[in-house]
Amino acid sequence: MHSTATGFRPRMAVLAVIFLLTFFSAFFIGRYQVSAGDLFDILSYRFLKLLSGIFDFNLKTPVTWTSQAESVIINVRLPRVTAAAVVGAALSVAGASYQGMFRNPMVSPDILGASTGAGFGAALAILLSFNYIFTTLSAFAFGLVAVTLAWAVSRVSKLNTTLSMVLAGIMVSSLFSAGTSFIKLVADTEEQLPAITYWLMGSLNSIKSKDALFVIVLVIIPLVPLMLLRWRINLLTISEDEARSLGINTGRLRLVVIICATLMTSASVSVSGMIGWVGLVIPHFCRLIFGYDYRRLIPAAALMGASFLILVDDLSRTISTSEVPLGVLTAFIGAPVFVYLILIGGADREH
Repeated sequence: MHSTATGFRPRMAVLAVIFLLTFFSAFFIGRYQVSAGDLFDILSYRFLKLLSGIFDFNLKTPVTWTSQAESVIINVRLPRVTAAAVVGAALSVAGASYQGMFRNPMVSPDILGASTGAGFGAALAILLSFNYIFTTLSAFAFGLVAVTLAWAVSRVSKLNTTLSMVLAGIMVSSLFSAGTSFIKLVADTEEQLPAITYWLMGSLNSIKSKDALFVIVLVIIPLVPLMLLRWRINLLTISEDEARSLGINTGRLRLVVIICATLMTSASVSVSGMIGWVGLVIPHFCRLIFGYDYRRLIPAAALMGASFLILVDDLSRTISTSEVPLGVLTAFIGAPVFVYLILIGGADREH
């Protein structure tokens, strides 16, 4: 089935509807039961209250819900569901962008060491007994440091640019993984080691409103340039000479993609921990449905990745009495799905 221009809009519309359904359905999952009426009334009230503060008008809405229901929806589920959507979208878009830049469908968002760098930063912060905010900032900062180091090494290498970047990413990932292992070795086994281990497995259990706002801002800022330049990413999949003949500075474009994808990955990992497979598997599904054109692939990956991680987070909350880490579930789901994609030909299959 070919991804034609006429077929793109209805498919994208279906994907958008699926995202909206998964997003709002997630509010009903949990130990505290929430009615559809309360959800609509509370979200509408909060939205109108925000507008009243901006445009300075009096808001007179009768309160028909309990304070407990409002607290659960606004303080617990809204930040968590929003963070799941943003992290899923960010990892999927970063993965698709990296796969296009490296011309390799096996590439994932941690190819340049962003995830392992963030994991080291979080482990170090937990070892030093930093609070949650500083742990998040440390993870974000070390994710950026890892990719900057990989990029710097590739710049001075005499190898092919793409190959040197991949090798530098492997080296940096190995270095920070070793650092994380050392931290786990010297960490207190009663409190610090379990906290480090749980963080590295990925979870949205501790997400607060400020964390959701943090990841939203740091994902939207790099997502905008990727959306605007997504047609140019198509040119990274052709040869260097062809791209230059079209007036594209491939080196500068690669740097922009790296910066944007790294910011998205580091921001996501800093609040959710290390969640694998999302940025690897989701772009493949999007190619099966929407083809190789990055003008369609990037927005499709954002919607599908957001829906996928919301569903996985719903599963983590309901599959057992205690929450299952997201990284464990995405591996259990992602690995068999990826094997299936390999068996059927994956994204290279004629469609």
